[in-house]
Amino acid sequence: MTNDTAVQTRLALVTGATGYVGSNLVTELLDRGWRVRTLARSRDTALSMPWGDKIVAEGKQAGAGEVEVYEGDATDRRDLGAALADATAAWYLIHSMGEGGDFRKEEREMAQRFAAVAEEQEIGRIVFLGGLHPSDEELSEHLGSRVEVGEIFLDSKVPTAALQAGVVLGQGSISFQMLRHLSERLPGAIGPDWIRHEITPISVRDVVFYLASAAELPADVNRTF
Repeated sequence: MTNDTAVQTRLALVTGATGYVGSNLVTELLDRGWRVRTLARSRDTALSMPWGDKIVAEGKQAGAGEVEVYEGDATDRRDLGAALADATAAWYLIHSMGEGGDFRKEEREMAQRFAAVAEEQEIGRIVFLGGLHPSDEELSEHLGSRVEVGEIFLDSKVPTAALQAGVVLGQGSISFQMLRHLSERLPGAIGPDWIRHEITPISVRDVVFYLASAAELPADVNRTF
């Protein structure tokens, strides 16, 4: 098998593909010649994405540079098994932003279920995007949950690249829109004295480059970045 043929047979499973980062990642993987499968609740939503014209007909397998959509629920073990089947690598870009209930427990159980099924399907790598955080401070519930999810994948039998990023900026991102609207309406302001945290933003172009490239890491690499 030639290297070109090997690249063309690689299948990427992308969760959260209809989100901002996930959608950009799918575009990057397609440009790199991957076959892409998305796990989505709605095929119609996937069809509305910029790469919607790359989606193959229902029941058809994607070829290099094409997308197949598996309609399913990331909390359902059977759906995960079907979505992860034959995948070379899997990108985990889903999380709960709910304030009520026990969302941290739900996120932990979702990650444990995903890791277990990925082990069963012998996935070559899990790529996870979490938050950049200080090591010597108490974390918020949401950021603490992101850290836990990364640790679950790192402790699994599947080699994992747990990427950590701060604010992701790019046209269309919520963070970018908030900063733009704030600067347009309030070009100058005195910040309250409780503002103490410094944060390092990152371009969405860099995020998707690192996310896609993480699949090329050697199999013995299992760590945070």
